[in-house]
Amino acid sequence: MAISYDELTTKHPCFARGKKGTTGRIHLPTSPRCNIECKFCERKINDYENRPGVASTVITPDEAVDAVRRSLEVCPDITVAGIAGPGDTLATDDALNTFRRIRDEFPNIIKCMSTNGLLLAEKAEEVIDVGIDSLTVTVNAVDPEIEAKLNRGILYHGKHYTGVEAAEILIKNQLEGIRKVSAAGITIKVNTVLVIGINDEHIEEIAKTVSEAGASIYNIIPLIPQHELKDSPRPTCEQIDGARVKAQKYIDVFRHCQRCRADAVGIPGEKDYGDQIYLRRISQKDTFSHG
Repeated sequence: MAISYDELTTKHPCFARGKKGTTGRIHLPTSPRCNIECKFCERKINDYENRPGVASTVITPDEAVDAVRRSLEVCPDITVAGIAGPGDTLATDDALNTFRRIRDEFPNIIKCMSTNGLLLAEKAEEVIDVGIDSLTVTVNAVDPEIEAKLNRGILYHGKHYTGVEAAEILIKNQLEGIRKVSAAGITIKVNTVLVIGINDEHIEEIAKTVSEAGASIYNIIPLIPQHELKDSPRPTCEQIDGARVKAQKYIDVFRHCQRCRADAVGIPGEKDYGDQIYLRRISQKDTFSHG
């Protein structure tokens, strides 16, 4: 049975109340592919960028279990094993197979997974069965017209969809998946990338909708201008705070996201052990795939 939201606030750094917690996490970069095409997302394999979607390599489920074992030796404060990329965790079976191995070998470690939610509705039972304790779903809009401005397309059951049609499928599956997983008692966190001029006036509606679907906490992440949205403005502190004030009418708002790499290891904001656990962080591209 998944642990409660209140328990997560003491054991999971992403749920800690206050500025930061004292618990650590290891991110396991086991997911090699993504099935949606966010206009702000540039997935990379490198050793120098500190942002989501970046990892030094992609590892197998067996290598991931070994990484957890070694990370606990160098940082006993690690309480969470998470998978957040560099691709989507449900686009392949790698993440769920990794969590099955972790469940068997490390029964006390918290299992945390992030997904874009495209396949969440149909894979909800698997997510529940492997014992995920907290699930993060990135929902950037609940209006297909707005989502289409942020996401070029999706690859869904072998077919490529674009525009509003793609957005409608994605949003429907995200909300249905959130409802299914939250009904099983698993804590749901929703992430939204704040893009000024596109979804900044839509934040309140997203927060209300995901809260009604069963999400417990909401994380508003300011856009890092890059890829197709490289010329978009970077949200100011005032704009971020304004969005959070709107959202907190409906849902608990998370305020100290570190925007971690997909292979981060340690306590957020303190020493990172990723170089040590993953041996060498290489600087190369094109080991990540859309599709």
